[in-house]
Formats: sequence, structure tokens, C-alpha cells
Amino acid sequence: MLVPGEAPDPVAGEGQVVVDVAVAGITFVETQIRRGIDKWHSMPSLPYVPGGLVAGRVRSAGTQVDPAWLGRRVLAGTGETGGFAERAVAAVEDLFPVPDGLGLPEAVALHSDGSTAQGLAEKAAIRAGEWVLVEAAAGGVGSLLVQLAVAAGARVIGAARGAHKLEVIRELGAEAAVDYTEPAWTRRVLEATGGAGPDVVFDGVGGPIGRAAFEVTARGGRFSVHGASSGEVTLIDPAEARSKGVDVIGIEQLFDFRPNLVRWAEQMMSHAAAGLVRPIIGQTFPLERAADAHAAIENRTAIGKTLLLI
Repeated sequence: MLVPGEAPDPVAGEGQVVVDVAVAGITFVETQIRRGIDKWHSMPSLPYVPGGLVAGRVRSAGTQVDPAWLGRRVLAGTGETGGFAERAVAAVEDLFPVPDGLGLPEAVALHSDGSTAQGLAEKAAIRAGEWVLVEAAAGGVGSLLVQLAVAAGARVIGAARGAHKLEVIRELGAEAAVDYTEPAWTRRVLEATGGAGPDVVFDGVGGPIGRAAFEVTARGGRFSVHGASSGEVTLIDPAEARSKGVDVIGIEQLFDFRPNLVRWAEQMMSHAAAGLVRPIIGQTFPLERAADAHAAIENRTAIGKTLLLI
């Protein structure tokens, strides 16, 4: 049960600020954390307030905080809890100034999903002319991966569920869009690539879909794992990967992302300013409908980024 409730006004401690929240971001992983089924996070203790990234203005500051932060538009990391609220506490080192001219909703989408997409693209080293398969290509991370691959000169195949999502993928510049709920979807991937298969696969789904994508990855290609929206991470035996000549970049790559997140977020902001990428904000909800926002993500109806507007 995810229901609205009342809590005392937060107070900034040493090295902290209180942010008047205008936008709260949501990730698929956070829906799994709430359900207590994510393998990399402990089940939350109650009462639990979801939300790890917000945007708004700094309302107050604790000791050891530069007063210049007061009133500034910021992105604020709240850790793993506390974002679904009218006011949230964040450490000053977890603040990111929002550039002038960039909306707060767009900033949230670019900072969280954007930094992840930038990191994945950097690790996979996409090259011009390569075929790139992006799973969940109409989602928050996936839609940005499509655009980054196109900007790098790659030829992109987007895989998703349903006609509307496939239309969005094509609008983002993908040469082909396939529905991975269809039994023969990987055959269409092979046909698009002239039988060779994709040189790079971004696997954000896992399960049977991730496994099927690995099977058609081109020899000498890279198979990058970053998610498990199916509930099961794609695990590839190293000997099998070697026999196919595929470099598997496992989900453990995400554990090393944190030191680079600010740099990657700044790169994504620059990409957006240059018109190379744009975040897809498919649906927004008011704070009191946070449960509906989580449900939209869980039942696979959401497109792009889902946000709470407060």
C-alpha cells in the first residue's frame, strides 16, 4: 500500500539543506524496492517514503552550508528515501545546480536516467556504423540510449512492447522498431542487420528477452546489462561468451557508476542544450497519486520518464 500521509516538516542538519520539492523522479528499481523484491536493496522498514531524486528550490540550510545555496534551483539526491514529499532533506554534496533555461522536470530526467545512459554508452564504446539494439527503448534510460547511439552515428533497433512505444522509438531516430512480445522478434532483428546481428546490445529487461538478445548478438559484439525489469538479470556463462566472441559487460558495471554520475549528468545537459538528446517525459502525476505513478511503471504502460509534480 502506497498512500499519502502527513509527516513533520524536515529540518536541515549540519551540511544539509531542505528543498521545496517541485518534481520527484521515479525509477523502475524504486518500484521493486517498494515491493521488497529488488535483489540489491533490503526491504524498506516502515514507514517508508520512496524517492531518491528531487528538484526544487533550496528553502533552508543547516550549519556548515554556504548561504549562497538558499533560493537556488537544484537537483537533490535524497539517498533511497524521502523524495515523495513536499519538502525533502539532502546533503549539500548531493546538490546539483539546474542550468538556467532548463526546466526542472527535464533536469530530473536528464540527471538520473541521462547519466545512466551516458555511462552505459561510454562503457560500450559505440562506434559509427555499428548496429545497436536497445531493449525497453521507449523507457527513460532506453529512449536516451537510442538518441545517444544515433548521435554517435550508429544504426539503431529499438525493442519495446506495443505499437505506441514502437512509434515513439522510430521518432527518436531508430531505423527499426520491434515488439519483443512477438515470438519471432529476434528474427526481425537479424533481418534488419543483414543476418549478422547487432554489434551492441543494451539489455535492460533480462529474463527470456535478454537471453534471446544475447543469442543474436554479433560475433565480436558487446552485450551490456543494466537492468532486470523482467525480474531476472541476464547471466551469461563466460565460456559461452568466449565461444561466441561476445564481450559481456555485466550489471555489476552499475556499482562503479557513482564517481562519474555528476560528469555524465553534465554531459547530458550539454547534449540537450545542443539538441542531440531530449528527455521523453511520458506521464506526470500529482503527489497524492504516487501509487498510480508506480502502477503505470509496473504495468508497462509508461513511456519515457514518469514524474511526480508537486
